[in-house]
Amino acid sequence: MSTTLTGAPVSPGRAAGVVVTMPAPVPEPPLATVAETDVDAAVERVRAATAAVQESLLALAAGATGTAADVLSVTAAMAADPTLASDAERRVRAGSRTAERAVWEAADALAAQLETLGPPLSERARDVRDVRDRVVAELTGVRPPGVPAPGHPFVLVADDLAPADTATLDPAVVVGIVTSGGGPTSHTAILARTLGIPAVVAVQGAADIVEGETVVLDGGAGTVLRDPSDDEVRAARDAVRVERVFDGHGRTSDGHRVELLANVADPEAAQAAVAANAEGVGLFRTEFCFLGRDTEPSVAEQVAAYRGVLAAFGGKKVVVRTLDAGADKPLPFVTADDEPNPALGVRGLRTAVRHPEVLDRQLQAIAEAAAAESADVSVMAPMVATVPETVAFVDACERLGLSRAGVMVEVPAAALRSRSIFARATFGSIGTNDLTQYAMAADRMLGDLAPLSTSWQPAVLELVRATCDGAAAHGRPVGVCGEAAADAVLAPVLVGLGVRSLSMTPRALADVAAVLARVSFVRCRELAHLALEQPTADAARTAVRGALAEVLEELSL
Repeated sequence: MSTTLTGAPVSPGRAAGVVVTMPAPVPEPPLATVAETDVDAAVERVRAATAAVQESLLALAAGATGTAADVLSVTAAMAADPTLASDAERRVRAGSRTAERAVWEAADALAAQLETLGPPLSERARDVRDVRDRVVAELTGVRPPGVPAPGHPFVLVADDLAPADTATLDPAVVVGIVTSGGGPTSHTAILARTLGIPAVVAVQGAADIVEGETVVLDGGAGTVLRDPSDDEVRAARDAVRVERVFDGHGRTSDGHRVELLANVADPEAAQAAVAANAEGVGLFRTEFCFLGRDTEPSVAEQVAAYRGVLAAFGGKKVVVRTLDAGADKPLPFVTADDEPNPALGVRGLRTAVRHPEVLDRQLQAIAEAAAAESADVSVMAPMVATVPETVAFVDACERLGLSRAGVMVEVPAAALRSRSIFARATFGSIGTNDLTQYAMAADRMLGDLAPLSTSWQPAVLELVRATCDGAAAHGRPVGVCGEAAADAVLAPVLVGLGVRSLSMTPRALADVAAVLARVSFVRCRELAHLALEQPTADAARTAVRGALAEVLEELSL
């Protein structure tokens, strides 16, 4: 008898396959000590092992692109974190711990501290434990953490996946992902969408799925079918995702224009966006040239880095986001390391209060890169919450000739005061990941909170509508650049709420375009109203999927 498990749908598509579960974690080293004469050697082993792990992660990052490269770079930086290494060395010297035991205890202490700080910094606890396991494996000579390689395609089932593991998945081998943890905007969800792997997270009962059984999963509906019939397996395998091609012109069935743009993090990701016929870039993350450094990159370095992306989009729109440092992306030259709650601390545009020179130099670099290329460049600031912040940022941009200066709406305060904010900001872009977690007070990494951590929440949709209404009063356009933009079912709802552009992983462009092309603008507004009427996120998603049933069936979504 088949059993259906449900979870959060995070990456569309159907898949069937034999289950392979993640191997047991690296075992905890025994509580042991070293002789006083061996302390220096143990400290040196800690340093060598952390350096080796950092080098291996950087090598993986060098072979990756876009979001995967960014995630691997951040994990590599975590391996080199002096907080972790120095605490491990202290435990060796003060407590005569063995190298592997000292690393284990230091990492657990750091992870526990991060978990008390709330999202997004609490999400880094998973990274710390991943680094811990890799370093301990290096020290003890056991197999390091990683995805199994059974020699055949499979559905991967896990409690959750470390970002470094998800970033290296091969879609030709891992045909589906099922996790009991995580949420709709977790690293696993974001990377699965980027890779095009069907995935369902926060699945109740996933821990009971055993190695070797066959399951069928539907990443669009959020279901996992255990003990499926032969016909159900065959149907899932036959439902190969159609490789649709986006023609480069987003629009509804009655011709209402919706710009379909790409999120990019580096020049290689920009090339992938060009190949997918993106109309431009709705979110250019500039952190790639800042991460992993102890000092700020020079203006010349930044200009060269930005031109690599702008050159790929000659004559097209590119929205550059200024440095989004802080919280889970600490940078020693702009952020403090002793904030009691970094998630609600100095991050994004707020770092410019103490370090205005860093923002000024970045804006100078953006202006120089824009002047050297033919892309249609706009600039926006992250984590804007007030009108004075908006005014200060727009003024700083205008002084350097950057006339199109906008804001990211990630804080509910900005959505609620959007009419005043857009009196100065020339456009807005809604970051639905942060907006959702701040509105719902929900850690996006916790599977127990997955029902809250979704942009389908009616309260979040109300904030999107409020933002669009406030911008419309001044004739300003609003887009969405969070993960919600990649949800082909949610896309017409966002358009119906007043959103005029959607920016996403390039892989999602064709599906989003296909759905919009089959729905009129009037129908989009009806779907938005339908979603807002629902009492819960699940009810909103179910109601809209039901209303779009014929379209979704036609497109196999």
